[in-house]
Amino acid sequence: MPPSDSVQRARRDLGAKLRSMRKSQGLTGESLGAACGWSSSKVSRIETGFSGINATGIKAWTTACGQPETAPELIAVAEGIEHMYLEWREMERAGLAKAQEHVIPLWDDTDRFKAYAIDYIPGPLQTDGYTRAVLEGIRTRRGLTGDDLDQAVRTRAAKQKYFKKATFRIVMEEDVLYTRYAEPAVMRDQLARLIQIADYSKVSLGIIPRNADRGAAHKAQDFWIFDDKTVQVEIVSAFLTLTQGHEVRHYVDDFQRLNKLAAASVPLILNAIAAYS
Repeated sequence: MPPSDSVQRARRDLGAKLRSMRKSQGLTGESLGAACGWSSSKVSRIETGFSGINATGIKAWTTACGQPETAPELIAVAEGIEHMYLEWREMERAGLAKAQEHVIPLWDDTDRFKAYAIDYIPGPLQTDGYTRAVLEGIRTRRGLTGDDLDQAVRTRAAKQKYFKKATFRIVMEEDVLYTRYAEPAVMRDQLARLIQIADYSKVSLGIIPRNADRGAAHKAQDFWIFDDKTVQVEIVSAFLTLTQGHEVRHYVDDFQRLNKLAAASVPLILNAIAAYS
């Protein structure tokens, strides 16, 4: 599921709850809008998910429907939706290093990690050389300035400490091994690093062969799942965080399907190393 669709679907689900509340009280869109000081078209946009609704709006809605006690729960849902989509320019405004630090609290609280990769080798598996090449590319593409690249590399490398305290199941598309972000020597070192990590007792690394019979296991964006409770998806223009149960389940189910296609990683990595040689 595309990340933008996840945000839209969450808005539609909230809108459906509000519509059900309105109808249960026998109110039309016009009458509820009049009670809240809105047009009927605004009510329709909220109910269909085309417009969001803030805490003040939810309080007005639930009061008009005679159910003000439901406001806190609905406000929490609405705020969660608004925080789903964090634009990269907001997160990186303070520099690449700060952007890398953004996720540290969540990582500290996680015991079971799952990751799927189609574009980049996942962060904690990266060598410094690969990380530097990737971040330099990101900085150029997004027109970022600053001199914190070294700190950003160190911050990402520090995530390797989590291999000692948590379990990881990482699934990558075979094409990731051949997507060249750095010179061949750096790529060979990076792939050799993957073989080392594959031996870690708490890390399970699988690779989906290019010729896999995919069935329902379609390719997705790179994403991480934290304790099956939170999902983070990195896309070109934004960083998406999902905590709604049904949204998280979509990604957990997708991961399970992708995981079933994964083969032993070392033979495929060795083939890629040979290609860079």
